[in-house]
This record gives sequence, structure tokens and C-alpha cells, in this order.
Amino acid sequence: MRYLTAGETHGPQLTVIIEGMPSNVPLTAEFINEQLARRQKGHGRGRRMQIEKDEVAIVGGVRHGKTTGAPIALVVYNKDWKNWTSVMGIEPVEEDSEAKRRVNRPRPGHADLSGGIKYNQRDLRNILERSSARETTVRVAVGGVARALLAHFGIAVGGQVVRIGEVEAPANELPLDELIALTEASPVRVVDKATEEKMIAAIDAAKADGDTLGGIVEAIVEGAPIGLGSHVQWDRKLDGRIAQAVVSIQAFKGVEIGIGFEAAKLRGSKVHDAIHFDEAKGFVRPTNRAGGFEGGMTTGEPIVVRGVMKPISTLYKPLASVDIDTKEAFTAQVERSDTCAVPAAGVIMENVVAWEVARAMVEKFGGDSIEEMRRNYDSYLAYVKDY
Repeated sequence: MRYLTAGETHGPQLTVIIEGMPSNVPLTAEFINEQLARRQKGHGRGRRMQIEKDEVAIVGGVRHGKTTGAPIALVVYNKDWKNWTSVMGIEPVEEDSEAKRRVNRPRPGHADLSGGIKYNQRDLRNILERSSARETTVRVAVGGVARALLAHFGIAVGGQVVRIGEVEAPANELPLDELIALTEASPVRVVDKATEEKMIAAIDAAKADGDTLGGIVEAIVEGAPIGLGSHVQWDRKLDGRIAQAVVSIQAFKGVEIGIGFEAAKLRGSKVHDAIHFDEAKGFVRPTNRAGGFEGGMTTGEPIVVRGVMKPISTLYKPLASVDIDTKEAFTAQVERSDTCAVPAAGVIMENVVAWEVARAMVEKFGGDSIEEMRRNYDSYLAYVKDY
């Protein structure tokens, strides 16, 4: 499976085309919209989320509530477009037109300057409009499609915020369904109420200072079978694909799987997961320090992925920059933005991870229809049980 997205943050719409989804997977706009609504929540979001109410339109590849096997086309309309029609219009305008709202003072930490140089753009709006995290709206929609496929095989995806700024949530070992219920009720997607209050206070303090906050988010996938991914080539390792997908999210700067960087401090006996055999369950691990992976392949244990999001680069007290025309020192240009988007970033990460797991499922079990894929899957599970 693969997909391509298109569209700008203040353009008329965001579009995605998904290829390779088997036929007969139950799919509705309402199911995808649940994920889009989750992405818009979270303490620290900016005014844009008060304007938009993201809802998907399925415009291809689904008929009467089921996928057909054809490419799936999804659209999310930008309600803010009505305020940007002249700025983002397709028709030519005068070079010095005020309507262009030209950007010429790049923001440190954003794609503005590097993108402007790479694509020979003297108006950096042509870079920031596409590099904006608004693009993740349709990536979350893609994740919604992936979840529809995973649900058919009993694979569940959830997550939580681990850290915002200097505030870290205490570790927990809650069942995934309970974790999902508690984090969905929290404006910062944490379980612990005391931590929630501290995170909210930290976000409010950063906002008052015209600053921003980043953090760490965690995604968990339960129910994936042994053997997704492969050790035989570097680009077939599923943990590697997941790591690339996570770091591709705007503002993400790092990823770890299982205990991740903690493994560097420990001896091997405290890092690796012993193998046991259970007559009912088959091969199992008493621990899951590897985060569900060995050799680039799933072990049958939960997939546990953490991503690091840097503070958003648009500051209301902007850092020093340079006018690309005059080369004079200026403060960076300010675009409307969030103070902290970590809770929303957790939802985005869940969905990009869900896509990679769904893609690996299709690769492993094949099939042009979900029924064919299910037969292959059931046969494989029977083989694993008797191994």
C-alpha cells in the first residue's frame, strides 16, 4: 500500500490518494472523522482549531460502506480558505501585490529558509504553506483507513503523552482499553490527574511568555502477529519503517522503540526479553523491553513506539532572523500557531504507526479482498500455533 498527499495549510483543501487497500473493508467517513476530531483536541492549540471542524469526504474507492479495491480518494476542506482566497489564489497577481502577504523573514527551526533556497522561492509562503503541520490532517485520515483494516484482525492502536516540557508522566501498565479511555478524557492525553494539572500550567506559562513547548508521545499497538516485517533487507525492517514514518511528522526529532535509548545504560541481561512457551498462547515474553521487535520483525508482543516532538518553531516573541532581500537583521515573521501541540501529535503518531502496521499486514498476507487476506491470515496463525 502507498499514499500521496497534496494541499496547503491555507489552500481550499487537503487531498490524499491511497492505493492498495483490499476490497470489502468496512469504511465510513464517520469512522475516519473520529480520528480527525481527536487530532484537533488538546490544551495549547491555537485559534486555527476554533475555525476548522475537520471532516473527511470520501470521493473515490468506497461504495455502500465498503472499499472496492480501487484507489481511495479522501478530501478535507479548509474552512479558513475563505479568508485566504486572494492570498492563496491560483490566478497570477502583480509581483508587489499586497494580496500575496509575502514572507521574507524566515523562522528559525522551520522549513522556510532551506526550502526557499532549495526551490528558488523569494516568497517563503510557498514553502511554509506546504511544510505546515496542517498536512498531518490527511495523514491522520489515512491512519483512520488503516485502523479499519487492522480492526478486522483484532489489532488495536492507542497512545499517551509521556512528557510535556519538563513535566513527565509517571509510568503505568494499564490495559490498552483502559489507557485509551483515560487519555481520551484528558486535555493533555495523560492518565495521572496531578501530571495533567502540571502540564496545563506549563503550557499556560509558555504561552504567557510567547514561547512554545515540545514533549514525548507514545503509541502502542496490540494484537499484531509474529513476523510482520523482515530481516532480509534494510528497507523491509518494520521497526525501521515505523521510525522513518514517525520522524517524518512535522517537528519530530527522534524516535525510540521499547526501552530505546535506555538500553545504552544497561547490561544485556536487563535489555533482552527471555522466551517462554505457553501451551495456550505459544511463544511469549515475560517482558517487552524490545517494544515488540526483534531483527526488524514483530515478536507478537505489543509494539511500543515513542516520538520526540520539539517545541513549535513559530514564536510570538520571535527569534533573530534575516530579511532574505536586504540581508538585514530582523526578528522572524510570525504566523498563527499553537503553544503546544504535543497531545495532537500523539494522535498523529498513532495513525502513522497504524498505517505502517497495516501496510505490513497487506504485504505479509496479500489478497485483493479482505476475505482472501483473512484466509491467508488464519492459515498463518494455525501454522504459528503448531510451530
